[in-house]
Amino acid sequence: MEKYRTKYMAPSPALYFFLTCSSLLLLSHSQNTLLLDDGSFISSPGRTFQMGFFSPAGSQKRFFGIWYSIISSGTVVWVANRDSPLDTTSGALQLSPHGNLQLLNSTNGTSVWSSSIARAAAGVPAAALLESGNLVVKDSNGDYIWQSFDYPSDTALPGMKMGKNFPAGLDRVLTSWKSTGDPAAGSYSFLMDSHGFPQLFLTGGGGAEIFRSGPWNGERFSGASGLKPNPIYTFDFKFDQDEVYYIFNLVNASVFSRLVLSPIGILRRFTWNYKQQEWTTLINAPADNCDYYGLCHGNGICDIGKNPVCSCLERFKPKDPSDWAAADWSSGCVRKAPLNCKSDGFVKYTGVKLPDTRNSWYNKNIDLKECREMCARNCNCTAYSNLDIRGKGSGCLLWFEDLMDMRSFGENGQDIYVRLASSELASSGRRMTVLRVCLSLLGVIFVSGLVVALFMWKKRRAKTKMVQGPQEVTQEGTSGSNSGHPRGDEGEKEDMELPQIELSSVLEATDHFSSQNKIGEGGFGPVYKGMLRGREIAVKRLSKQSTQGLDEFKNEVILIAKLQHRNLVKLLGCCIEDGEKMLIYEYMPNNSLDTFIFDESQRKSLDWPIRFRIINGIARGLLYLHQDSRLRIIHRDLKPSNILLDDVMNPKISDFGMARSFGGNESEANTRRVVGTYGYMSPEYAVDGHFSVKSDVFSFGVLVLEIVAGMRNRGFFHADHHHNLVGHAWILHNEGRPLDLIDPCLSTESSQLSEIMRSIHTGLLCTQKSPEERPSMSNVVLMLGSGGPLPSPKEPGFFTERNVLHGAESWSSKPTESSGNELSISIMEPR
Repeated sequence: MEKYRTKYMAPSPALYFFLTCSSLLLLSHSQNTLLLDDGSFISSPGRTFQMGFFSPAGSQKRFFGIWYSIISSGTVVWVANRDSPLDTTSGALQLSPHGNLQLLNSTNGTSVWSSSIARAAAGVPAAALLESGNLVVKDSNGDYIWQSFDYPSDTALPGMKMGKNFPAGLDRVLTSWKSTGDPAAGSYSFLMDSHGFPQLFLTGGGGAEIFRSGPWNGERFSGASGLKPNPIYTFDFKFDQDEVYYIFNLVNASVFSRLVLSPIGILRRFTWNYKQQEWTTLINAPADNCDYYGLCHGNGICDIGKNPVCSCLERFKPKDPSDWAAADWSSGCVRKAPLNCKSDGFVKYTGVKLPDTRNSWYNKNIDLKECREMCARNCNCTAYSNLDIRGKGSGCLLWFEDLMDMRSFGENGQDIYVRLASSELASSGRRMTVLRVCLSLLGVIFVSGLVVALFMWKKRRAKTKMVQGPQEVTQEGTSGSNSGHPRGDEGEKEDMELPQIELSSVLEATDHFSSQNKIGEGGFGPVYKGMLRGREIAVKRLSKQSTQGLDEFKNEVILIAKLQHRNLVKLLGCCIEDGEKMLIYEYMPNNSLDTFIFDESQRKSLDWPIRFRIINGIARGLLYLHQDSRLRIIHRDLKPSNILLDDVMNPKISDFGMARSFGGNESEANTRRVVGTYGYMSPEYAVDGHFSVKSDVFSFGVLVLEIVAGMRNRGFFHADHHHNLVGHAWILHNEGRPLDLIDPCLSTESSQLSEIMRSIHTGLLCTQKSPEERPSMSNVVLMLGSGGPLPSPKEPGFFTERNVLHGAESWSSKPTESSGNELSISIMEPR
């Protein structure tokens, strides 16, 4: 959704009437009626919406659409001719005597879009733009014969039905824009699938499933745990023989909310923030890795709180154990014991997202007992569940294939009963009996041990008092040699929540750390490529001489072991044996981002779509770290060499050795040990040791500008000034020449210029001097993916080179000598 550009034309007296009356009815006569030409606009009765012709920023194409008028002027919510733009301002909207809306090129009279009504209007038709944002055509009886709400673009507004009307043949599908500057239908769709029991799907190119809402359970969709009663909007689901749809409505008319499918395939619910004068994101989908469809495949279950996130359902096992050991879950899971039909039983799994229901059977009128009996009688039935969880539960859902796309939701999930062989049920009963006996014995032993320990403690304390007197009491077991964490490999292993890989396997995988397999080296030590169990890996080997690397090694294991996101590098395991300390990662065949954007020949292969995908991927990874992961994590060393690229150039944030985690509502801290890389550190961190999520935002802004320009921030040279790249971008922005920042080797199409300008603008907003002025990463992701207006950036921080390393007050444009123009700071005393 882009900020529109329009041509102003003074309204005619008739149009002025339409702008001021309480209801906008545009009547046709015996001839076709011209409703609107390019340059004129019509507003809804309360002025919330406006319709007319517009051009997205960076484009000369003309489209007819509807946008917000009172708030966020220019936020487009509907486009008529999204796939048939006009090349000139000669467009006109016309209403025929039959009630058909047409967009015409008035120069040659050709039609570029038509509402193509199914039936002619009774009597004289009329068109109106309602306060809801719905453009309607009515007949003389007041019945709608056509409405824009039945043909949505990328936005769902309150009161709009998202789903199907079977008698009318309507299928209301949200389709993303092709890009932020092109409203043409993109690759992503959000639709109601009515196969089996209905559920909503977010799909990509070729209809590939990305996210699934799960079936409606009477209160919400099974896979949308964030969809809860709230003070902003209500929601409902209707399903009968004529219609199936989801709808939401606002609780308060003064609040504005919309559901948008972005060009990068993220479904977002926005609410207008009056105080900040911007759209605030309430819900994202997919929200985390477990939201991606079928991540754990058949009979697997995803739990975002575990590492790895995928496991088999209890009493199931991996179909291919070797693949699962390498974190490849595509083969799914199978039952440990085969089914026998007549003797099978069911086991209850609680707190889950119900599996894909496209091949399910349902009945709204039977209870859970009847549902169980029906499933038990059918040998092909693999599981059953309630259809409606309200009250005691009612309705019945049956599955007949592998259970696909399940995840753990805890208290927000549902119950499902899965068919298992009788032998598994019997062993489960025996296990429960043994468990109860063991727990009872453990309870007795624990209480007895506690009594003995208390007795011994009292006896020792009394003896100490008698020997040393009442004025002097010593503590035992606190000598320096024995205090703290256990020493040696075994003690360190206990802290690692990560699969342990034997040293012999690592040696074999890397050909005993052959020099031919060495692919890089950092302050921690060398990195080697290898092949482990048929999978390419990267082994990060901690140097024995690096004391700083030891701390970073432990920090990286503890943090990244808890993280799972498609834009974070995946840690497969670690090796702590014979004095060796190694991290084993997934191998990234395209190395790191700096090897591309700062290389004269390599960066030519990075066209703008790839660069923009990299920018968006880094943003989503940071958003996960700051907001969506179990821990709030500040990376503190975000730079191109720490962005790895997979085989299709998707970015993955790596190197968490300097990261810091926070609990609760914490989001900032102070330190006397400043770590990071000069040129990417925020001013408040480099100078005063204060870091927060906004420190990472600053680093991200620098990264964005470097990706656009293909040049480093630090060490940048320009003949006309002494500023770094951020300062140069700031000068160009103030002079109205932001596109001069674009990498000369980057050939761009006109449709891509709006994305580039938006990226530069966002980069400058992220690098503002004051942390409070910088946007959060959630707003950054929104800025990059939407077309709303952006605030004007203020002066950036460190837009000239300041010699903070030596505490000098002067500013210098001369780069400090360092490898690859990156100077990593490990310890510094802030002023």
